[in-house]
Amino acid sequence: MQAPIHRYRTGEGLTQANDELAVEEPLEIRIAGKAVSVTMRTPGEGDHRALHDTELAAGFLLSEGIIASAADLDRIEPCGRTQADVNVLNVFLTPGCTFDPQSLIRHVFASSSCGLCGKATLDAIHQQFPPVYAQAPVTTDVLLGLTHTLAKHQATFDRTGGLHAAGLFDRTGKLLVTREDIGRHNAVDKVIGHALQAGWATDDHILWVSGRASFEIMQKALAARIPLITAVSAPSSLAVEFAHDSGQTLIGFLREGRMNIYAGAQRVTTPQN
Repeated sequence: MQAPIHRYRTGEGLTQANDELAVEEPLEIRIAGKAVSVTMRTPGEGDHRALHDTELAAGFLLSEGIIASAADLDRIEPCGRTQADVNVLNVFLTPGCTFDPQSLIRHVFASSSCGLCGKATLDAIHQQFPPVYAQAPVTTDVLLGLTHTLAKHQATFDRTGGLHAAGLFDRTGKLLVTREDIGRHNAVDKVIGHALQAGWATDDHILWVSGRASFEIMQKALAARIPLITAVSAPSSLAVEFAHDSGQTLIGFLREGRMNIYAGAQRVTTPQN
């Protein structure tokens, strides 16, 4: 969206201009009318709004362990026709798929006195999402090309400079889907939700994220069974610990011909000369 600003440049002083801002709006996710989450997100533009919100909801439900597959989803629909209702999605699960609000992983995190540092919390997550064992080897040449490929598809970032992005690639470096959002976690949920609804097997895929790799990014990737996660910036200590425990490959500082492999180096190969 456009916003009037005063811009200062050396030699030019103050001038009036318009600037493009990243849109941020709340999205409430309900299950059969019961609110389970409110997240601040960037809605898709135009006809993509409903699609991206549906992907976000599906990815969120998968990464929180509420659903195990696309078969658990009956339908996802907006609650009404007003602008406020557009920002509320109602999810209906298939018969036989039960939902316990107390089981929400985010609820466990929020009620933990030490945040995400408890070993019991990590053990609980691994009981729900077991480690990944897929080999999914990938070459350094492929990995080094991911950031450049994704940059060409960040249209909203180019206009605003204010969005995170996530992308899902195959082992050859082919970009399968990319999404942008004001929140990095939301961008990942959208990508995961798209893969879930498309019925893709992601056990040999690569998740790319802008910014840093956090514990929650790793947990979401594990829920989607993605073995290899790359980030433009640094990972957190808990993200590295989680990657080792989960059998995941975690790569940080993936840019400008370099990378750091923090876990799962056995999946990364160097092309033969």
